[in-house]
Order: sequence, then C-alpha cells, then structure tokens
Amino acid sequence: MRGRLLAGLLAAGMLCCPVGAEEPFQVGAKAAILIEAESGEVLFGQEIHKELPMASTTKIMTALLTLEEKNLWQEFTVSPEAIRVEGSSMGLREGDTVTLYALAAGMLLSSGNDAAGAAAVRVAGSREKFVERMNRRAALLGMNGTHFETPSGLDGEKHYSTAFDLALLAREALRNPLFYELCSQTSVSVTFGNPPAERRLRNHNKLLSLYPEAVGVKTGFTKKAGRCLVSAAERDGVRLIAVTLGCPDDWNTHQMLYERYFPLIDRVETPFPACAFSVVGGEQAQVRAVRQSPFSYVRRKDDSQELIARIYARKFYYAPVKKGDILGKIVYYKGERAVGERNLLAAETVEACEAPRRFRLFG
Repeated sequence: MRGRLLAGLLAAGMLCCPVGAEEPFQVGAKAAILIEAESGEVLFGQEIHKELPMASTTKIMTALLTLEEKNLWQEFTVSPEAIRVEGSSMGLREGDTVTLYALAAGMLLSSGNDAAGAAAVRVAGSREKFVERMNRRAALLGMNGTHFETPSGLDGEKHYSTAFDLALLAREALRNPLFYELCSQTSVSVTFGNPPAERRLRNHNKLLSLYPEAVGVKTGFTKKAGRCLVSAAERDGVRLIAVTLGCPDDWNTHQMLYERYFPLIDRVETPFPACAFSVVGGEQAQVRAVRQSPFSYVRRKDDSQELIARIYARKFYYAPVKKGDILGKIVYYKGERAVGERNLLAAETVEACEAPRRFRLFG
C-alpha cells in the first residue's frame, strides 16, 4: 500500500545500549549477556560473540523444534538406538511408549539426552537430519556464531554457540506458549513407559526457586563447557533474558544481573494523536481513525532518544467506509529501526451520498 507520512514525533525513549556494548563491570564467566526480550536490546555484554561450548542449553533448540511439530500427544515407541546416549536422562528404556510433548518436557526439565535423541529420530528420521534442521533454524534466527553437532549438547569439536546467539534463541523459544509453559515449571507430570505411567519430572533450573520472577529457561554442564545457564525473568511487564557460559557461580550471577537492570528500565504506553482521513463521495468529508490496540514499549529510564511514529495511509478513501475497516497503519521507529506497528481502523461508518437525480430537458 502506497503511503505518506501524516504524523511525526512522539516524546518517548527506547533502550540505547548498542549490541555488544561493554559495561564498566564484569562477571565471573567466559561470556555473558543480558537483553530486553521485546526489543532484543543488549543491556549488558561480556564476550558476547565468543564461540564456546554450550552443553545442554543446546536443548532449547531441540525442544523448540520438537514442540513445533504436529501430533505432539500421539504415542509412539522410542527408537532403541536413539536413547542409547551418555549423560543426563529422563529415564527412557527400550520399548517405552512416549509422546513428543513428554520428550520436550524431558529435555527442558530433566535435561534428558535420551529425550533429545528420541525426539530427533522421531521428528527427522535420524540425529544427523535433525541436526541439519537445527543449523538451518539457527541461520534463520541470525545465530551466526553457532554450529550444532548433536541434539543433546554433548561436547563436539564443531558444537558451539555464543552468549548473544543463545539469547536470540531463548527470545524465539519463549514466544512458543508450550515451551514457555514447560521451562517455567519446577516440575511437570508426563506419561511414558512400558506400560505408560504418569511420571513427575523435576526441573534442574534452581533459579526458578531461588528467584521468584524467573520463568526459565535451561541449564547446561559438561567438563569442557563448565556451567552454562540461559534464564529469563519478568517484572512489571518487562522480560529480561540472561546467558552465562562457563560461569561457576551462575545462580547468583543471574540474580545480580536482574537486580541491577530491572530498576533501570520500565514499560511506557504511547499516546495516539487525533487522526482522520479524507473521504470522497461520503455523507461527511472525513473519517476518524483509531489504533487497533494500544502500543507500549520498554525503555531505559536514562535514554532520551525519541520514538518516532509514522502513519501510512492512502491520500483518500471512497465511500462507503465501514466502522472497523483498515485504513492504514502506524509504525513506531527507534532511529531507522521499526520496533512495532498497529493497524489503523475506521472509528465510524461513513455512508455514500445518494446520487442526485438527473432530468432530461425538452426544448
């Protein structure tokens, strides 16, 4: 739709810390990052693009791809080869009946390598083909410093990621309602086995108990990677995501980052200016427009950069115009980057004028 600019500035601000910006303090980790989830803005960064082993935080991708499959609750028998893996387990045995949903729970709570292997084979036919899917999705998300070699996160020479990439992945995964529901629970009951029986899985993420505002996401540990943690927390409508790689004191580090940055940011509702569009052939010359829904954004309290609102619409509309018709859109920008948009709807109905009667003259 061809548009023209009808409105200008709204006094507002957005987070101003550029991606990769270094803070004057550091944490005890090989790499760390804290982002605001809605905008993706980096609030704190330390070696955020350094490629490092990430252990079982790998399962964020594996669980997300699994939960995007159809027939999540369809029962099937696990592949014996798929569950023969070392390390953490959800307790699968040869001949067990399970569902993809239960496997996702086994990955996100029990960090089951057996669950990751069973899901990979069920979804893609083999671990190798599933890993190809993982790497394709990583590329689509802009995870340019990541390469997956296994669905579970066991160490491999070509299995690595970055703090920045894992924050991008967690941001995407938390948008999936089932993923959010599972990773935010301290325990979940699922059914599997031979015969199937209800089992209770407990979450390895102690931050859910230590920090009341935590809502996930995934732990990880191998001797090579050290302690890895991807977490998220929410306060007053703001969601932050933290990642640490190779951090011995990860529980306390994540809590410290949240307590440092939550007070520095808030959510702001944007005003909507009076707006009307020209109508041709209508009972009135204009139609008022309203925003389809309110728009709010997260800003850093010390950020004075203005948020720009641009309204795009046609030069005029032909009657009739019905209440609720989409007339255009309002797009919100921080600098040149669009941060959100809303449709503009007709606030009222404008009926077409009746055509005047024409008379033939006889002379």
